[in-house]
Amino acid sequence: MQTKPFRIGTRGSPLALAQAAETRARLMAAHDLPEEMFEIVILSTTGDRIVDRPLSEIGGKGLFTLELEEQLMSGELDFAVHSSKDMPTVLPDGLCLSAYLPREDIRDALIGRTAASLTALPDGATVGTASLRRQALVRRIRPDIQVTIFRGSVGTRLRKLDEGHVDATLLAFAGLKRLAREEVVTELLDPADFPPAPAQGAICIESRTGDSRVAEFLDAINDRPTYDAVSCERAFLGALDGSCRTPIAGYALCEGDHLRFSGLILTPDGRQEYAVELEGPRSEAESLGRQAGETVRAAAGPGFFETWS
Repeated sequence: MQTKPFRIGTRGSPLALAQAAETRARLMAAHDLPEEMFEIVILSTTGDRIVDRPLSEIGGKGLFTLELEEQLMSGELDFAVHSSKDMPTVLPDGLCLSAYLPREDIRDALIGRTAASLTALPDGATVGTASLRRQALVRRIRPDIQVTIFRGSVGTRLRKLDEGHVDATLLAFAGLKRLAREEVVTELLDPADFPPAPAQGAICIESRTGDSRVAEFLDAINDRPTYDAVSCERAFLGALDGSCRTPIAGYALCEGDHLRFSGLILTPDGRQEYAVELEGPRSEAESLGRQAGETVRAAAGPGFFETWS
């Protein structure tokens, strides 16, 4: 029986801390454990420290996980809590995603300063976002809009917006809900027109492969519909070599034992796109995701990626 506290690794942003606290609360309830049986360990990651350049220029999504994964592999942490959309499709040897919390809202939220909606923004307005997917989708809907790189925590981006750096910004609605900041939203974007990033809205827990004690401990809070949906979406990304260098959207919905997936790839200017829709048994979630990725890659052809990757 565990006698010392479980060590939970997390980044130090308010959103990351909220996600770690939610994970702790669910584990406390599932196992009837007191709060002192958990220690939240805050680590600064390279991605947190470098905020003046796009992720695609400094190494990709793994910069938000590297330091946490190093301490996981060394045994300093029992497990780590992440935003699932920040996770690379290939994890380091010896690590795995053991559990997902129930997924939050998958939609993107617009926070407008000069207009309440994307379509109502004035001609030539500026939108701040670091996401290539959001940039491409904005340009697809409003080619006249100027997109500028916006990085930093939710609070930092909202402050920059208030200071007038841009006319609007885009954030995941799930993160705003977890921070109880829903009041700032001026428009929730329909996933049919503005599809989310794969794994958006889902919190995942990473642990050591083969650590059966921790795996069994985490399984008590694993939400199977989220696990299956995100596994499908990550397989889609993996089949496309997806990273923060590629504008890729996709989401899966579980309906009983059935799963439906919609995916989209775009050029950064939003002018060219290829979409895919597949459905099948939830038990084949990963293979459906891979199939969707292979389908859309074949439809686009190799030149689609070579021109802008």
